[in-house]
Parts: sequence; structure tokens; C-alpha cells
Amino acid sequence: MSTHEIRKKYLEFFKKRGHTVIPSSSLLPEGDVTTLFTGSGMQPLIKYLLGEAHPGGKRLTDAQKCVRAEDIDEVGDNRHTTFFEMLGNWSFGDYFKEEQLPWFFEFLTDEVDLDPQKVYVTVFAGDTERQIPRDEESVAIWKALFAKKGITAEAVVLDTEQRASEKGMQGGRIFYYGVKKNWWSRAGTPENMPPREPGGPDSEVFYEFTSVPHDPAFGAHCHPNCDCGRFVEIGNSVFMEYRKNEDGSFSKLAQRNVDFGGGLERIAAASLDDPDIFNIDILKPLILAIRAAAVRPHIRSERIITDHIRASIFLIGDGVIPSNKERGYLLRRLIRRAVMHGQYLIGLEGDFWGSTIDVVIDSYTHAYPELSEKRVLIREVFMKEQAAFARTYESGIKEFEKIAAETKPGGVISGADTFLLLATHGFPIELTEELAAQKGIGVDKESFAREVAHHRELSRAGQEKKFGGHGLLLDTGELKARNEEELKKVTRLHTATHLLQAALRNVLGNEVGQKGSDITTERTRFDFTFPRKLTKEEIQSVENLVNKYIKMDLPVQYKELPKEEAVKTGALYFFKEKYPEVVKVYYAGHSLEDAVSKEFCGGPHVAHTREVGVFKIAKEEAVAAGVRRIRGVIEP
Repeated sequence: MSTHEIRKKYLEFFKKRGHTVIPSSSLLPEGDVTTLFTGSGMQPLIKYLLGEAHPGGKRLTDAQKCVRAEDIDEVGDNRHTTFFEMLGNWSFGDYFKEEQLPWFFEFLTDEVDLDPQKVYVTVFAGDTERQIPRDEESVAIWKALFAKKGITAEAVVLDTEQRASEKGMQGGRIFYYGVKKNWWSRAGTPENMPPREPGGPDSEVFYEFTSVPHDPAFGAHCHPNCDCGRFVEIGNSVFMEYRKNEDGSFSKLAQRNVDFGGGLERIAAASLDDPDIFNIDILKPLILAIRAAAVRPHIRSERIITDHIRASIFLIGDGVIPSNKERGYLLRRLIRRAVMHGQYLIGLEGDFWGSTIDVVIDSYTHAYPELSEKRVLIREVFMKEQAAFARTYESGIKEFEKIAAETKPGGVISGADTFLLLATHGFPIELTEELAAQKGIGVDKESFAREVAHHRELSRAGQEKKFGGHGLLLDTGELKARNEEELKKVTRLHTATHLLQAALRNVLGNEVGQKGSDITTERTRFDFTFPRKLTKEEIQSVENLVNKYIKMDLPVQYKELPKEEAVKTGALYFFKEKYPEVVKVYYAGHSLEDAVSKEFCGGPHVAHTREVGVFKIAKEEAVAAGVRRIRGVIEP
């Protein structure tokens, strides 16, 4: 059965049972500031679950397109994707467990024809602290449903994943898990729910891929919630019947709801009895096309490209444009990651991207006709971003060649240099490894992992974190530099800020002193002492000098020195800042003595000034008496 047939059968199945079929909502949630994208079928329907009447009535069903950005780093295995479709049905104060569980089981076993012997379920084990009982009603319903298929279904209490991996399945088919697995609310577990928040126990359905052996790395014994891949969740029925009170206790809602969500692609994989989600009909053709066109086929790259192209198409179709902020950033990262793996890792050439975009759009036309209507726009946006990334890649290759030339044959590229290629040029470690292998050298993965962890902590510091007096405020303080592109942009702007201060002192004199700074992924803001407004000529001279320093392609390095000795070198420092006894002095130049810029600083910086790009002064203004402010931006 094809994916499209499963979607159609599902909607028809619930339409026959009194449900109104509603269209998928946009991937951009309306009126919901808690998340960037629609990540579940229930998200657009929260207000109706809370009691507002829906124009479609008390029973609804749909297939909702979803994006979960947090899964991007997991893509590459056989089951994770950033884009997916969620099949859903809802009851707003109408039917409950007695109808929901039999309907979904019937759909799976009779409509999709899954083998009931490979179906396992989980239920809520109860919460004695909050006096929420064990869900024995669902257990009784499931036992009766399995019995009709000639299966004796024993219920086993596992409670936590740790206990489950210690005990194993013990011949069970129905498993009790606690609040961390079988309770749903927008805030997670009961203890995390704010007052008046609704929630309830749920019952999840898993499909067993018997061809997948259990991996002991995930625990001694397998169980439905094990992450080894043998069991995959394909549907979850939430029975939303509780509400948290002001005193932390729970009471029943006036309206009992059913909120069901089932992964379309996962159900399709189960119908094939194939644990590889990329073998379903809407993804397999892309995998094969990539494999046929690749110079160096690689299964992980094939999966990443397939997922990222599909996600990009749907995001552009819903109005997202690549940028360095929020939704636009994720789209930029998806496109560039696909291009990186495609062109530079496995060698895709020619108009592969354009033709592949057409294949994806054509495969979804009957379900999402708006994609065909926006075909030209989708291609234009994708190809423009591809071209922009190609320019970034060229500078990265030059830097890699320099690093490789300094590495002895048979040696390894350091974690710091590998991270530099990632943060400044967007090179994932896989690409650096591939390029290094071609030259007979390796990559220090362990030290690279430490660099990533270290800089992730730095980027989480937000407005309070200082880099030698330059406040690192990421995305106006609301987002953190938690990904490669944001960190790359901040790194370039950070070095640009050092060069800006040096240029200001060169043009205006040494009376210029730093009063504060603020660096986001979009711009740098530098406050300095100066008694008057700058002339247009002075502003242009400062901008020209910064770009002169950049074009000189000076190395950016640092020396660790005792604080007093560092001051004697003439390095600038922020007088309000407290520094340790030993400081790092970052300088742009071939030596500390002839550097065009040198400051107390903790990093991060580009390796060479040319990597900064083109610097532009966007605005010069007064902040206070005797204090001026410059806002600067950079172009690739």
C-alpha cells in the first residue's frame, strides 16, 4: 500500500465514523509563539481541546504536515526525518477510549493489513503522588481487541525505561509505563505542568520489526520504548481528561477529549515490514536517484539529502525564506546541509537539485496542490541559496588546504582546526574527514567534540557572557548560537568588531575608548567615547580601513600572557571588565608587535581576516553625552 493510499484510507475511515475532514494547517503556527514550526497535528487545535467550539463539529480528522527542527542532527539513520505527516483524529467532548482504541486497531490491522502479532501497546501506570489512577480501562479494551485476533495479551508493569531494560518484556504485549512515557500535556510531565493546564494519560502503539536485532548498547533487554530500532511508535491516543489545580493537585475536566496522532511515514514503513523509512514509496525514488547520480555513494548522505530537500520544499511553499534568523535559519541550514552532502561529499553534479525538486513536488501534487502553484518560486529560492553557499565553500576549501599543508603525512587535523572549518565555513566534520582522507591524514574527533561542547556553552551565555568586553547577545537575546551557521556569523562579526575599534582609533585618534558592545547573528553594535558626530568622510574612512584590514588576509592569533605584560604590549581592553591574572591577547597580524588590532579577548575568531567578508557601517548615532554608537553588518 502506498503512502498516499494510507493517507486517503485513513481520512475516509474516520469520515465514515462521523469526522469532518479538515485541511492541513501551515507549517508556520498561527498565534503560537511557543514554537517556530507546527510539529504535531494537535498544535493548531489546542483552543478546541480547551473547550472552544470548532466549526467542523466535535469530531475532526486530518493529515497535518509537520517539521521538528530538533531532529535535524538525528537525520541519517533509518527512521528520523525533519519533515513528516501526522495523521490525526479528535474528539472534543464526544467519544473516548471505548471507541478510539478499537478504531485505530481496526485501521491498522484491517485497512493497512498490519500483522497483529507485531503490534504492541503501552498504557499509563498511574501517579500515586497526584492520585491519578492506573489506566486499567485501556488495558481491558486492548486485551479484548487482541483476543479477537487470537492473541493472548498479558499486561506487564515496566514503569521506567531503566526498569524496562533490566526486566525485559517478560512475554507481555501491553506495558505500563509512568508519567515520563505515557502522559501527555504541552508542558510534559504532571510536575512540569502550570496551573489550569490540561493533560492526560495516553496509549501508544508500537510495531515490531523482527528483522532488527536488539542492540545491547541501549540496555540489557529490549522493550517497546527501547531506542535500538526494533520497536517503532506508529500512533498515540491521548485521553485528555485532567486539569492541574492551583495547589498542584489534579481534577477532571468538564470535557473529555481524544487527541490522536500517527506518523504516516512510519505506518507506511510498517506496512512494508521494513524498518528503513527511506524505503517507502515517496522517499525511495529520491534515494535511488541520488545513488545513481553520486560519484561516491553514501547511505547517510543519501538520507540527509532526501529529507532536507523535502523539508525545504514544504517550508518554502509555506512562505519561509532563507535567512540567519529563526525559521529562515533552519531553511538555510537544511538547504546548505543538503548541498554540502550532495555536491561536496558524494559528488552530485549538473541540474540535480532542480530536477529533484520537481520530482518531490510532483509526488505530492494531489495532496498538496499549492506546491505545484509555487514551483517556480521554490526552485528560485533553493537555487539562490545553493549559489550563495558555493561562494562560502570556496573560501573554506582554501582554508582546508592551508591546514592540510601544515599537517604531517599520516597525522591528524586538530579538533580546533576542524571546528574552525565548521564554525567559519560550515564544513561538517564528515566533509573534513573526506577531504583529509584524500590527502592521507585524519581528524581528531575527540578534541573536535570537546571544541563543539565548549563553544556550545559559550554561545549559551547570552547577553551576560563577555568576550573581552564584547557582549555576545545572540539573535537579540532570544535565541542562542546553538548551531553552526549562527556561530559562524557571530564569529565573523566578533573579529569585525576588533577591526572596527582599531580603525576608529586610527582615523579619530586614541581618545576613542570602548564603552560597550553587543554582537548578534545579524550585526555588531559598538559604543565608544568621542565628543562629536562623525562626518560622512570619517565614517567612510573607518569603513574603508576595516575592509583594508580584511583584504590583507591577516592571520588572527592569540598569545597567553600575564595581565601586566599584556597591557605593556599595547593591547586594548575594556576598563570595566575584570580579567584573570593570565589573559589571552587576540591580534590580527603576523606578529603581536606589528598587528593592526590587538585586544584582551576569549574568542571565538576567524583564522584569517579575509573570512570576515565585506564590512558595512549601517548607522552612526549618539548614545549619551560624549558617547557614540556604530552599528555594523557584514556581507559574504
